[in-house]
This record gives sequence, C-alpha cells and structure tokens, in this order.
Amino acid sequence: MHTITQRLETIQEHMVQACQRAGRSPHEVQLMAVSKRQSSSAVSEAIEAGQLLFGENRVQEAKEKQPTVSMPAGVQPQWHMIGPLQKNKIKYIGELFHMVQTVDTLTLAQAIGARMQAEQRQMPILLQVNVGGEAQKNGMTAEALEEQVRHIAQIPGVRIQGLMTVPPYLEDPQQVRPYFRALYTLANHVQQMRLPGVAMETLSMGMSHDFHVAIEEGATMVRVGSALFGERRVA
Repeated sequence: MHTITQRLETIQEHMVQACQRAGRSPHEVQLMAVSKRQSSSAVSEAIEAGQLLFGENRVQEAKEKQPTVSMPAGVQPQWHMIGPLQKNKIKYIGELFHMVQTVDTLTLAQAIGARMQAEQRQMPILLQVNVGGEAQKNGMTAEALEEQVRHIAQIPGVRIQGLMTVPPYLEDPQQVRPYFRALYTLANHVQQMRLPGVAMETLSMGMSHDFHVAIEEGATMVRVGSALFGERRVA
C-alpha cells in the first residue's frame, strides 16, 4: 500500500510530465491537496511530505480540523475554501482561509467583502464558473461572467484573482478537455478587460483523474484528493 508521501511524489511526477507536454514550466502549476473528509493525521502526513496547500469544502470541518493538524516548527500551510459557502459561515472565513474559490454570485461576493472590511483585510477570491451548464452544480454561467466581474471588481474587501470550475465528470479525461479550454478562454477574456484590481493569476481546474489534461489546457492550480489521500477516511 502506497503512503501519502509516495503518492505525492507520483502526482508531482505526472504534473511535471503534463507541463513538459504543454511546453510549460512546472513552477507555473500549484498542487492543492483536497483534504475534505480526511483526518488531521492524513493532513499532517502530507505536510510532513512537503505539501502546504489544502482545500476544504465545509467551514465547520475546517474549523475543527485545523487546530489538530501537527506540523514542523515554522511551517504554515495555506487553506482554501472550495465548497459552497453559506452566509452564516462567512464570519469564520477570515481566520480559516487564505482564499475562497467558490464565489458564484454578486450577493456572496458582497457578503464576503462586507465581512472582510469589518476585519480590515482583503480576501482573495476565485469566481466559480459552471462551464458544463450542469443544473446540479454551483457556478455562474459563462455568459454572465463578464457582467459579474465588472460588479464584483468594485466591492471593497475582495480581490478577484482568477477562475475556478468543476466540469462534468467523464470517464475519459480527454473528453473533459473542451471544458478546461473554455475556462482558459474565459480567463483570457477577463484579462483583456483590464479592470483595476482584477487578475487572472489562478486558474483552478482539474482533479485526481483529469488534472494532467487540465495542466495541458492552462491550469495554474489542480485540486487532487483521492489520488493523494486514497479513499476518504472521515464520514
């Protein structure tokens, strides 16, 4: 049975290979370990192996887990919110997360901005786009993105740093390629709008079974859970 350290090395090798195929530098792509429903000991093991970026999809779980994660002295992992954010949980995000990746409405952005202003800080955010148009998934439509960016860019307390998507799950990763390409195209369009305070630095797309394709299509961050941790350990 492979350890988290061994799996991490394998994932990193696959990331490098995908970058080479795309003519990109491996330094352009970050690996996020999706630690939702994983034990704090599993997260601690990943940190020990050198993984420092983690994604959680529930505020309450992050709140309970983070204090119990052990880490070497001087090591400070980063945590991103990658799940739907309820309004009544916004008051906790400043202390728990370095970025919120799932902003999909103007109302949510305004609520985050108001809270961050009260705390005299800024929260980097990604705008979640539903590139597959799936009714069961969160995310603004591609058609609405430009108008939403213009409005959200004016909200104090938040700073747009890129886009995020969860495309349809397809057995063949190659069939997901058009969705990744679509998000990359949207990011280029937003970049060309040249709005003050808006950057397309982060393109968060690709998960355990298709991250190599996402990298080939321009991802700067991939979100990997089961390929790193194995099956989820906490109910």
